[in-house]
Amino acid sequence: MTDRNAEKQAFLAAIGWEKARRAFLAGDASDRSYDRLWRDGGSAVLMDAPPGKGDDPADFIRIADHLRQIGLSAPRILEADLGTGFLLIEDLGDALFYNVVQQSPKREGGLYLAATDVLLHLHRHEAPTGLADFRAQDWAEAAAFALDWYAKAVTGVVPEGRAEFVAELTRVMQAHADDPRVMILRDYHAQNLLDLPEREGVARVGLLDFQLAQMAQPGYDLVSLIQDARRDVSPEVTEAAIQKFAAERGASVADVAPSLAVLGAQRSLRILGVFARLCLVSGKPHYLTLVPRVWGQIQQNLAHPALRDLKAICDTALPLPTADALTRIKDQCAQSPL
Repeated sequence: MTDRNAEKQAFLAAIGWEKARRAFLAGDASDRSYDRLWRDGGSAVLMDAPPGKGDDPADFIRIADHLRQIGLSAPRILEADLGTGFLLIEDLGDALFYNVVQQSPKREGGLYLAATDVLLHLHRHEAPTGLADFRAQDWAEAAAFALDWYAKAVTGVVPEGRAEFVAELTRVMQAHADDPRVMILRDYHAQNLLDLPEREGVARVGLLDFQLAQMAQPGYDLVSLIQDARRDVSPEVTEAAIQKFAAERGASVADVAPSLAVLGAQRSLRILGVFARLCLVSGKPHYLTLVPRVWGQIQQNLAHPALRDLKAICDTALPLPTADALTRIKDQCAQSPL
């Protein structure tokens, strides 16, 4: 038994769940993983967030408490050991939006508008104190992952236009996406949202993976929802979600379009680099299969007139994600961790 497994068993023993039936539930791009536990006819989820790996389980608890206090459905914290990074949390079930829509495509519109309502509700409430609040240049530097990791993995060098890229993205973010900040959940997409039909109102959407919440632009999580790296959201549902978001702000779809394009470009460019990095550093090549969709989202966002100059830089700096290019990245993939 590895030391981590021994720590897990010790935690479960300390809280009286050592005899529970256990099965792996999920892992993600971070070092976190989740097991589902069954005991006495009930279930719970064990979150394993190793200390010093980037995610602080105390943040998960703090954000979850805030979300529940304002009427949203984050998991209740049943037990916690912050020293080892183990949390036992409420089991909200398996009805991820991703799975529900695959099985019942006609439900996409209702689910996505409900998720948009959750964001609008979140924005109406004051955020907890102490959340990170990055400058436009910080967001631009994060998007430069596309050059630092993706482009370099394909070509062998970081493109010469990196400084120009950061400067231009900083400029357009300051011009079009620098409104007063709201709390964002960051990874707000179909595999982190759950359908909870037994609950009412905004509580019908279960929330996962929010521990990296921070202050940012109101449209960021909306872009995360409708420009999903893992699935294509229908144009009709995308338009309806944007219309609801714009109406809340007393604006038209055309009014919010530049901001959403800038935020979408920033996010998808960063994800392009993150997916390459996950292969090169973490031995997770399966994310490369999502690159063509992310590339399409980048092009969609860069097509907005407000991003004309950024598009010119990206057209020069970023190689096309051809099959050969993706194979080149995969060939450099780190050995998967045991």
